[in-house]
Amino acid sequence: MQARPAVLGIEKSLSGKGWHWRGGNMDLGSGDGALGEDIVTQLLVSRGVSRDTLDQHRTPSLRDFLPDPSQFRDMDRAAERIAEAVISRETITVFGDYDVDGATSSALLIRLLRMLGHDARHYIPDRLLEGYGPSGEALVRIGEDGSSLIVTVDCGAMAHEALAMAHDAGIDVIVVDHHKCSADLPRTYALVNPNRLDENDVAASHGHLAAVGVAFVLGVAVVRTLRSRGFFEDRAEPNLMALLDLVALGTVADVAAIRGLNRAFVAQGLKVMAKRANMGMAALIDASRLKAAPSCSDCGFALGPRINAGGRVGEATLGVRLLTTEDPDEARAIAEQLSQLNEERRAIEAAVQEEAEAQLAKQHNRAVVCVGGSGWHPGVIGIVAGRIKEKTGRPTIVIAFDAETGEGKGSGRSIAGVDLGAAIIGAREAGLLRAGGGHAMAAGLTVAADRIDAFADWMENRLADAVAKASAQQSILLDLALAPGGLTPALVETLDSAGPFGVGWPGPRVAVGPVHLVKADIVGNDHLRVIAAGRDGASFKGIAFRAASSDMGQALLHGARGRRLWLAGRAKIDDWGARPAAELHLEDAAWAD
Repeated sequence: MQARPAVLGIEKSLSGKGWHWRGGNMDLGSGDGALGEDIVTQLLVSRGVSRDTLDQHRTPSLRDFLPDPSQFRDMDRAAERIAEAVISRETITVFGDYDVDGATSSALLIRLLRMLGHDARHYIPDRLLEGYGPSGEALVRIGEDGSSLIVTVDCGAMAHEALAMAHDAGIDVIVVDHHKCSADLPRTYALVNPNRLDENDVAASHGHLAAVGVAFVLGVAVVRTLRSRGFFEDRAEPNLMALLDLVALGTVADVAAIRGLNRAFVAQGLKVMAKRANMGMAALIDASRLKAAPSCSDCGFALGPRINAGGRVGEATLGVRLLTTEDPDEARAIAEQLSQLNEERRAIEAAVQEEAEAQLAKQHNRAVVCVGGSGWHPGVIGIVAGRIKEKTGRPTIVIAFDAETGEGKGSGRSIAGVDLGAAIIGAREAGLLRAGGGHAMAAGLTVAADRIDAFADWMENRLADAVAKASAQQSILLDLALAPGGLTPALVETLDSAGPFGVGWPGPRVAVGPVHLVKADIVGNDHLRVIAAGRDGASFKGIAFRAASSDMGQALLHGARGRRLWLAGRAKIDDWGARPAAELHLEDAAWAD
C-alpha cells in the first residue's frame, strides 16, 4: 500500500512522529475542492461516518442509535427476572465494581428500581480487602441476608467460582458486564455482555459500551417487560432519559469509545447533567469547582477521578451513595470527602510513579513495560500505568505486591492496536496468573511474586510483534492547518460542534503556523507554556501538559530561538481574560524552516 504523504512535509516531528491527515485529504488549502464542504462534515467523514448517516451523527440521539435490547443474549431473560422481582417485592442487591463505571452502573439500576417503587440494596467490594469482582463468600452472605436476586454490574463475566457458589446456594445472579469473556461462561441466571464470544453481530457491534451503557439497555428492557405485564396501568412509567447523566459520566470515565450509541449517550447525558436534577451529581460538580455545565473532558478529568478516589484510597461505597442520595446535606458532605480523597490519591500516585519510573530506567528494549513494588498502593497503579504508557508509547503493567503474602495486584494500560485484555486472559489460562481479565485497552490481574518474571517474559513474547506494528504506525493525525490568525473562538466553537469527543472519536487536532516563539517557560508541575506569533501579526498562547521534560519540551525551551515552527494540538477557549480567546493545547511541534 502506498504510504500517505506527510502533512506540511513533516516526516519526523520533535516527538519523532510523522504528521498525516486523519482521513482522506484534509488539506483545506490544497485547492482540490475540499473547501466546498463545511468543516463539521469533514470532521464527521474523517471519523468514518458514511455520507448517508451524516445527519444522525451531527446530532446523535438514542432514537437513531439504540438497538433492540432483545438482540443481546440473555437480555430478555434478565429483564423478565428483574420484572418478576419488582412485581413480587423481592429483595434485590446490586453488586458493583468500585470504579466510576461500577458506581454509575449501580446508581442507574438503583435509581431505576426506585422509580418503579422498589428499594434495592447495594454492595461494593473493598478494593484492598476483597479485590475486584464478586467473591463466592460475599454473594452467599448477601443471599443469607435476604436477597433472592443479585445483579452484578461492571464485574462477574469471569467470576466462575464465585457464581458457582451462589448458584449452588440457590441465589439468582444476573451479570451485567462489558469485560472480555472466555468461551466457558460462568453458571449464572443470565449474563448480559456484548463481549460474549457467542454474541450475534448486532450485539457484538456494541462491545465498546461501558457497563453503565449495558445497564441502561437492560433498563429499557425491564421497563418494556413491565409495560407488557400491565405494571404501568395505575402508575407513570419512569423517565429513563433522566438517567443519562450517569451513563455519560461512566462512559467517559471508563474510557469507552465515544462512537455509535456511546456518542448518543454522552451527547444527551451531558444535557441531562447540566440540568442538575441528580442531587449527588450536582454536589460533585460544585465540589469540582466547575463554572460552566460539565463537558466531556470534565467527566474524565474532574468528576470521574473524584468518584474513583473513594474506591482507590477511601471508602468504596461513597460513589454509589453520592449518586443515589436524595439528601442535599449528605450529597455535599460526600462530594467534599471525595475531593479530599482525590488530593490524597494524587500524593500517593506521585510517590508510586517516581519509584516505577526508577525501575523503568533500568529496562531496555522491552515491548511491554512491567514494573512492580512492595507496598505500592493498589488504588493508584492503574493511573500510574496510564502515565507510563503515555510517556513510553508501550503497553504498561504496574503491580503492587503485598509485603506479607507476596501476592501482586496488577493493572495494565495498552496502546491502540494492542489487545491487552486478551493477552492477560491468555496468561491466566497458561497458569501464570491467579486471576486476570479486562478489555483491549485496560486489564487487571493477580500474580504470585515468584511468577512475575515468567509472566513478563510471556507477555513480551505474546505482544512484541503487535507492539512493534502499532508503534511503527504511530503518527500525529491532523484535521486542519491554519495561520495563527485563524485560531479564533469561532473556530473552536465550530470544531466542538462535531463532538462529543473521546476515545474512538478523537477531538480535532489543528496545525498552526509557521510561527516563532515569543516566550517559552515552565509552569506548574512540568507544564510547558509558550507564546507564539505568526507573520500575519496574530499571536496565541499554547500549553503542553506534563511535557517540559520531554524531547519536544526541551527543544522548544532551549532550541527554538530564531527558528520557525509548526505547532499541533487541540484548539481550546481561554476565558481567563477580559474576553475569551483561543489557545492551543500543544501535543507536538515541528520545524518549519
